Amino acid sequence: MLKQAMGKEPRVLPPHEVNRAVADLRRGDVVLLSDGSEAALIQAAEAIDDIGLARALTLTRARPKLATTLRRAIALELAPEAEEPGIVELLPPADASAAFLRELADPTVVRQVSSQPIGVSRTGAASLAAAAIELAKLARLLPAIACFPVAPREGALVARREGIIEVGLDQVFAHRTVLARTLRRVAEANVPLADAEQARIIAFRPDDGGIDHLAILIGEPEGPAPVLARIHSECFTGDLLGSLRCDCGDQLRGAIRAIAEAGSGVVIYLAQEGRGIGLVNKLRAYKLQDAGFDTVDANLQLGFESDERVYQPAAEILRQLGFDKVRLMTNNPEKVAALAQHDIEIVERVPSIFPENDHNRNYLATKAKRSGHLF
Repeated sequence: MLKQAMGKEPRVLPPHEVNRAVADLRRGDVVLLSDGSEAALIQAAEAIDDIGLARALTLTRARPKLATTLRRAIALELAPEAEEPGIVELLPPADASAAFLRELADPTVVRQVSSQPIGVSRTGAASLAAAAIELAKLARLLPAIACFPVAPREGALVARREGIIEVGLDQVFAHRTVLARTLRRVAEANVPLADAEQARIIAFRPDDGGIDHLAILIGEPEGPAPVLARIHSECFTGDLLGSLRCDCGDQLRGAIRAIAEAGSGVVIYLAQEGRGIGLVNKLRAYKLQDAGFDTVDANLQLGFESDERVYQPAAEILRQLGFDKVRLMTNNPEKVAALAQHDIEIVERVPSIFPENDHNRNYLATKAKRSGHLF
């Protein structure tokens, strides 16, 4: 698909390059993003400082563009409302400081109003800017990347001289699929739980050594009969701390308890905190919620979609465990549809409803009204 979209053979570099690029972006370092015909040194907007900005300007002699999402551009009032997601490039003032770029990226900081206009243009789904945003999301960073254009040949020479990692667009766009398809068991142990004494935890890791996902097997579930299953995305605040802002802890413990009472089943515990935006960005979203935004609009202000989660890893883990038919414990019809897209048959949707409290009442109402959850 990417080859057809871009009209050329994609460059194939070792898969660990994306993981290295993610780590470098999180540290505030620059990365060379290239497809052979265009290239740019890129740097996470939230991590950029005056020294890093000066270095990138020196290496490329190019005025930076800020790749971000259409959602963020709308929040900045630089683009009209739109239903469909997309990627844009912002052209900040020529003298834009590192602080100015950070302010464009982060709605939780006070933004200084510029007297100079900020240009904005849409880009395609297979563009360099789109790949930069995908890297930001893989890194659990705000979806805003400073891009310093450079000729591919010159960029490659600079990267080798400066020890900068180079990553190809095709690698970035394929990375989530690669991570899911290369998941393998790396460890397992019996772990008696308060609500399910006969429980076993199995850890799965992709070939690049990235993020681990877990399966919690309760009892002795066996195919081909449909297995009672909960696909649960991690929630540090709810699962571990007992936060009252969400119902995640109730959902997790309730699922374990219900599966134990039913005799057997599985909980797939996915490492995709905050609906896929990461813990730090979830805390930013909480700050916006405290300012009056609901859970959906807070994510949109940050530049994310309302839900960034993916379910291909869950489908792969279920298949490796021998399950291709499930009775899915969820209130979310989109989760049912997403799992079905990866060839897991949803035989039944099993409701998973718990009492609300004063802190999560609006959260649950937003789930129902704006995200289609069934309570």
